[in-house]
Amino acid sequence: MPLAALGHSVRGTVSGLPSAFWWLWTSTLVNRLGAFVATFMALYLTLDRGYSASYAGLVAALHGLGGVVSSLGGGVMADRIGRRPTLLVAQSATAVSVALLGFVRDPVAIAAVAFLVGAASSASRPAVQAMMADIVRPEDRVRAFSLNYWAINLGFAVSSMAAGFIAEVSYRAGFLIEAGMTLACAVVVFVKLPESRPEQAGEGGDGEPRTGLGTVVRDGRFMGVVGLSFLVALVFQQGSVGLPVAMGQAGFTPADYGMAIAVNGVLIVVLQIPVTRFIEHRDPRTLLVVSSLLAGYGFGLTALAGSVGVFALTVCVWTLAEIVNAPTQTSLVVRLSPAHGRGRYQGMYSVSWSVAALVAPLMSGLVIDRYGAEWLWGVCAVVGTAAAAGYAFLMRRLPAERPESRPAARSAAPAKSAADGADPAARSAADGPEPAAGIGSV
Repeated sequence: MPLAALGHSVRGTVSGLPSAFWWLWTSTLVNRLGAFVATFMALYLTLDRGYSASYAGLVAALHGLGGVVSSLGGGVMADRIGRRPTLLVAQSATAVSVALLGFVRDPVAIAAVAFLVGAASSASRPAVQAMMADIVRPEDRVRAFSLNYWAINLGFAVSSMAAGFIAEVSYRAGFLIEAGMTLACAVVVFVKLPESRPEQAGEGGDGEPRTGLGTVVRDGRFMGVVGLSFLVALVFQQGSVGLPVAMGQAGFTPADYGMAIAVNGVLIVVLQIPVTRFIEHRDPRTLLVVSSLLAGYGFGLTALAGSVGVFALTVCVWTLAEIVNAPTQTSLVVRLSPAHGRGRYQGMYSVSWSVAALVAPLMSGLVIDRYGAEWLWGVCAVVGTAAAAGYAFLMRRLPAERPESRPAARSAAPAKSAADGADPAARSAADGPEPAAGIGSV
């Protein structure tokens, strides 16, 4: 792409978004730049503390379980007490628990604190997503989601490289740095972001009925999307759980896996913005069907890989699916969510990814041990095809955008509206397919 065309693409992607979005985007970037702990947690427990690999796996599972439990709780909090208070509580709790994790020594205490870290960090995700939905115009949603996802991957790529150097000096320093940067995110929220939650019905709102978790569960179309997002997440998770195991059994080294998987982060950083310009006003049904097929068959092609170069090519295929799927699917969740229930809907959506993160390692281990890696990649192709068919069926008569009311301005930063004059009405976040998120990530 010529530099002039690239510059035009970048300007078109970043222009027109409210200042509140950019402060929230900055908070996300800072948080992911400090996401060190997840990168070296297993090494810390096995090499530095001397625990077994099984124990390290248990700690990782408990961290994930904390995320499953708190995703819904964080969504309810975002709707009931507001996005801003939920973010402040969750990020402050994450900072404290991450710092504590660097000092506890008893194995039971480590496991318990890891659970708390997972719960605290995941509780903030629905609030981030709901706030972005409140402060960005509907027509800018896909663009905003893509930019946020780009920040997540850029931050994680930098933090992953820095984690190795920090671990050589001090594992505890990594915990404390992540805690400090998470606390910095809370400061940004406190100083720069006003509350964006729309007024509830009965509180001067537009008469929209209150939304409870029962409402979310009874929303058949939305729960169908949650189920499909679980299937897609199950496939994407194989990049970090099934692929390294399969490459190891095939005789490749950890460095070989690192070279292949690095393509994922590089492509996202390089292509996310130009691809966003291509997809932002296109039919979401087509995008989700195509991205599901690319994900399934991208991993399916791994069965034919016999060299690092071919593995990297398969990563290119499913990374393109990830770039398209993440903002489109999050935008669909917004489209199906009532304004006053965004937190709960986003919480339920986050659950699908949290559960997939728990199920994927079990699935890949079972299939590889019993049947071989080729069967795992075949299963991925089948699951991707099923997800594509599901999206094609569920989105045949996609409802129009819900009408949205402007939230009342609330103080949190000096007397400006959430969007500095822009109509607050959309969202962004990336809890779609995200890289192995930092243990204290937003």
